[in-house]
Amino acid sequence: MLRGAALRVTAPRVAVLSAVHAQPHADTDSIIRAVRSDLAAVSHQAVYDSLRTLTAAGLLRCIQPSGSVARYETRVGDNHHHVVCRECGRIADVDCAVGQAPCLTASDGQGFAIDEAEVIYWGLCPECAASHANSKRP
Repeated sequence: MLRGAALRVTAPRVAVLSAVHAQPHADTDSIIRAVRSDLAAVSHQAVYDSLRTLTAAGLLRCIQPSGSVARYETRVGDNHHHVVCRECGRIADVDCAVGQAPCLTASDGQGFAIDEAEVIYWGLCPECAASHANSKRP
């Protein structure tokens, strides 16, 4: 995958890709912990550099829902969207809303050649919704 993107294969890059693949929508701190479980001596900077390089190469996607830190995922290139729980912050993938990318047509594209739409759905995950329903029962 790295060579296919014309990137040098390094232990930190491989570890970062593995960590994000194992835990989609992980934040940087979670990725650092996962990488350090394989490469104890890796620096924060090496992980940050790897995230930046892998994102720029299109191997990772960075999302940042409102009120959240940056999150990373390996699902790239399909213009999917996300659903976020307002209670616990859980994030899940949601396939394209309708039609082909960019899924939604802007009412006025202002002359831009639009190729992507970013949609975030907000609500309660099943566990938090059940918890709320249970707390309202007499």
